[in-house]
Amino acid sequence: MALKSKHLLGLEGVNREDIQLMLDTAASFKEILERPIKIVPALRGITVANLFFEPSTRTRFSFELAEKRLSADSVSFSKDSSSVRKGETLKDTVRNIEAMRVDLVVIRHSAAGAPHFLARCVDASVINAGDGAHEHPTQALLDMMTLREKYGSLEGLRVVIVGDIAHSRVARSNIWGLNTLGASVAVCGPKTLIPLDVEQLGVDVYVHLDDALEGADVINVLRLQFERQTQGLLPSVREYIRQYCITTERLADAKENLTIMHPGPINRGVEITQEVADGPYSVILDQVTNGVAVRMAALFLLSGGGV
Repeated sequence: MALKSKHLLGLEGVNREDIQLMLDTAASFKEILERPIKIVPALRGITVANLFFEPSTRTRFSFELAEKRLSADSVSFSKDSSSVRKGETLKDTVRNIEAMRVDLVVIRHSAAGAPHFLARCVDASVINAGDGAHEHPTQALLDMMTLREKYGSLEGLRVVIVGDIAHSRVARSNIWGLNTLGASVAVCGPKTLIPLDVEQLGVDVYVHLDDALEGADVINVLRLQFERQTQGLLPSVREYIRQYCITTERLADAKENLTIMHPGPINRGVEITQEVADGPYSVILDQVTNGVAVRMAALFLLSGGGV
């Protein structure tokens, strides 16, 4: 089987079959990661360009490791050490890289829509590694993979996404993907951090955390993105902690099989306490592990490996 699209730009509009294919392929690659020799020649001869116009640790390292595990050749781009600082445009940068016969481009950019722009400009397949506050499809896929491993199916799961919804590309991709696979999704946070039209995405909206957590199977906790927020959206960090921090006390009546997730990096003591982040409900480190497998799957399928 093959993906219906040449690119992975987001999960909006991606059908159930393609999401399942990516998750199934990721599960196969995760088995490889458990072997003593973790490298396969699946992408030998394929060249991947990693274009990270924003700082990144987990996503960048995860893609680079996935490429090494698949035996792909990769080149990595850093904004601070590139011609962008000299005035070169995004289109020129990628055209120059593509002239070097690159097959896949992984891009992370602060501007929403940058991966879509690239997909119209180049022949290579494009993977969105996060664009502004728009989407982050591989993060949502690794979240769904983690949940599928634990519950077997996402059908009927109640997933509550808590925190800075307005500035979160992770939230949007998760909402699209989870709804497509049959989960029930709710978002919760201060009114100033929830988009006005978010209900149109098929979610329930809460401003009181205790109400949102009632009956939850999964709590996906988002980081407060101070770098993207304008002033005046929160009275204070202390007030946010009082109303929205996930604590052991708030989980006193939680389901026995509750799952706590976080895309990282974590502001410990702000959106989640240390005890919860490191506690028995947490699958945060499983998410990191699954990130490599999901990115292996995306690179493999978009290179034509699923044909």
